[in-house]
Amino acid sequence: MVIILKQDAKQDEVNELLDWIKAQNVEPKTMIGESQRILGLIGNTQAVDIDAVTTFPAVESVRRIAEPYKLANRKFHPHDTVVDVSGYKIGGGNFQVIAGPCSVESEQQVISIAESVKKSGAHLLRGGAFKPRTSPYAFQGLKAEGIKYLLEAKKETGMPIVSELMSMEHIDLFNDVDVIQVGARNMQNFVMLRELGGCDKPILLKRGLANTLEELLMSAEYIMAGGNNNVILCERGIRSFDHATRNVLDLSAIPVLKRLTHLPVIVDPSHATGQSALVESMSLAAVAAGADGLIIEVHNNPKAALCDGAQSLDFPSFEKLMKKVNTLKACVDSLNS
Repeated sequence: MVIILKQDAKQDEVNELLDWIKAQNVEPKTMIGESQRILGLIGNTQAVDIDAVTTFPAVESVRRIAEPYKLANRKFHPHDTVVDVSGYKIGGGNFQVIAGPCSVESEQQVISIAESVKKSGAHLLRGGAFKPRTSPYAFQGLKAEGIKYLLEAKKETGMPIVSELMSMEHIDLFNDVDVIQVGARNMQNFVMLRELGGCDKPILLKRGLANTLEELLMSAEYIMAGGNNNVILCERGIRSFDHATRNVLDLSAIPVLKRLTHLPVIVDPSHATGQSALVESMSLAAVAAGADGLIIEVHNNPKAALCDGAQSLDFPSFEKLMKKVNTLKACVDSLNS
């Protein structure tokens, strides 16, 4: 349920309404927009009488939200959420590119990649220290050492870093990581999501391999219900019967999510396609569809990469892509202005 307050509502009138709401065993969340104050009611609101709510002098109008996700719902929060990562903003018209290796392999490797992608225009550095792999025999990442190398790259370049957390037992290693990524396999790890709700860092939440958009938004709801509203959604492709690509990139998810939620939406064309030759076209398609950013895998020597080299761009390819992304983004912004 959403309650829109009158612009001239007095504070004592609002307090009277808040006291009544709490007595109904639901929790009011206040959202302040450019021209409106909105109260979102969290909990079982079925027994809350809309007619009773409208009798309060502070109330302009009331409407129920049918969707099970409330905090992530655009009806609850009509204005776009902007996630600020060390001064780099994502959402609300702000576009960012996150780039770096699938897996951190050495200090020299990750620093050289960071320097190159920054020069090409990326502002955030991605890199996996802990790697979820289908095979137990595949490279699993450098773990704590990998985080150390990422922090060295951050020190050298000033780029905020994004890295995937696979278990809450490693959370202390992420104290200086700027954005915590929740991977596709952990999208419905509800224990982890609930605990990350108490975290003060932005969370990049990837869509699961076979999850609906509603399930993705419900996972975001777990994080937001814990008090962390800095959630970035990531479309990274879903599983299909077709093996022509690694996954099927659901570009329609971008405008659908934009309609359903106020949270930023970025796209991972690397994991979606699994083929470096397809990354450019899918990146440009994502920009045209209204994505708030891209997360792209870049490697100094993709053929020798310890993880996902086939989907990683080399330095010249990434530089070429960034020029096209910037040109297209300017065109899209012009059309939407």
